[in-house]
Amino acid sequence: MDNRDALSAFSALSQPTRLDVFRLLIKAGPEGMSAGRIGEVLKVRQNTLSANLTVLRHAGLVRNLREGRSIRYFADFDGVSKLLRFLLEDCCGGEPALCQPLIDDIACAC
Repeated sequence: MDNRDALSAFSALSQPTRLDVFRLLIKAGPEGMSAGRIGEVLKVRQNTLSANLTVLRHAGLVRNLREGRSIRYFADFDGVSKLLRFLLEDCCGGEPALCQPLIDDIACAC
């Protein structure tokens, strides 16, 4: 990940609905959620939700899978991991071993 990719991710998360969607998908885990269900839970109109999901997908924070007429969305844990590694790559004065407890705490086995 480079600065441009990180800025894209942060930009995507800087809007309240997108942050809510992202947090909901993180909570949903590997099963993800259908776009319709996301809209119901967050009370977001379909066209607004679609635009926000596209921004999150382009930022590498969510992925999708078509299931017939429905689309299921998932948090992209690989993208999240890359963002966290980018943020922590120079931590602790260049001694990453000092940051290992933090890294272990935020690691996801999803």
